[in-house]
Amino acid sequence: MKKYLATLIFTVTYSVFCFGQENNDTIPIIELTTIAQVNQGNSYITFPTDIGNIEPLWFEGNLMPNFYIRQSKNSRLMGVITPQIIIRMYQEESYPVRTPSYMPQITVYYLLSSKTEVNSLSVFGKFAHHSNGQDGDFYLENGEINLKSGNFTTNYYELGIIKTNYNARFSAVQFLRTSLEIHPQSSTMEEMDGMYSLYRWNTLFSIFRLPPKSNQSNKKNASISIKGQATWMFGELNNLDGFSLDRLNLSFTFYYHPKFLEDIGLFAQIYHGMDYYNIYFNHQIDIIRFGIMTEKLRF
Repeated sequence: MKKYLATLIFTVTYSVFCFGQENNDTIPIIELTTIAQVNQGNSYITFPTDIGNIEPLWFEGNLMPNFYIRQSKNSRLMGVITPQIIIRMYQEESYPVRTPSYMPQITVYYLLSSKTEVNSLSVFGKFAHHSNGQDGDFYLENGEINLKSGNFTTNYYELGIIKTNYNARFSAVQFLRTSLEIHPQSSTMEEMDGMYSLYRWNTLFSIFRLPPKSNQSNKKNASISIKGQATWMFGELNNLDGFSLDRLNLSFTFYYHPKFLEDIGLFAQIYHGMDYYNIYFNHQIDIIRFGIMTEKLRF
């Protein structure tokens, strides 16, 4: 646990250090679609080289297309519909893909600052559903959770704010997001009471290193990005103390986009905390993984 906390503290310190801005008339305008894209997350596929206590996988895939609803590119109000799906293929006989996570969501963003202001402030609200498409009993006869066919479902709301900054010295765009996630008890399975946190505080920071300004018109994706995320889970949770570090989920992702690739890049990620894969939520995992990631999904 200490090494993860050290990584988080170092990255937060670096992020805060970079928040100092310099005046530059040629700095880019960060559009609301870019802010939303960073907040929504990326599509990715992992390599079968996970290091940690997760079950052996051939891959984990996150399919995350975003459909924007807006009046024009300059709109300060925008909706995003995202039919997110996460799947895991296990290194077992017949290569099973068990209980995918279905996570459709709709998010509304509003830009509080001027559309031409680089250092901006935005607010967002999200409604999301998370289930595994199964209808079996939650528990097996022996009292264990039914991971293969047990029903898992929850709905939740998330409200938050996003601060966007540009640092001319490092040619980097920085995002700091904080939000409150609420899973109403009436929309969460009764069997999950006391095991699944209904209230969560999420904090995410991102640093995107932009390509040289002379090439910005020809290359929209960042060449390097760093993302760190922390989630604190409140409420009754497996009889944990209110200040137990087991309530903390941490992730750190480094993404590199080579110049010779158009839409995809390589990433490395460290994750510690509750398993986010639907009914596997009662597992605590510590993993290091590698894979390919895309900043946007094209059809």
